[in-house]
Amino acid sequence: MAASVVPHFANDLGVEKIYIGAKELKCMGARAPFDHPHVYLDMGADSQILCPYCSTLYVHDPRLDARESEPKGCLVEAEAEGV
Repeated sequence: MAASVVPHFANDLGVEKIYIGAKELKCMGARAPFDHPHVYLDMGADSQILCPYCSTLYVHDPRLDARESEPKGCLVEAEAEGV
């Protein structure tokens, strides 16, 4: 994992599920100032994981790139967040 950056995702739309191409991610809830602590989530062998803070269900979709989401626009760009 050291060779790549774990993508951050935000649920500004308040949807129940976000389909993503990554199996490891950081969830921040909604974008600041409405975010929660940024938590690292790893699906491991599973195909979905629930954020313990905001209850967003992240579902792995192998058709998506690691930095893509459905609905679109959930990826938080590192430059915008100062990461």
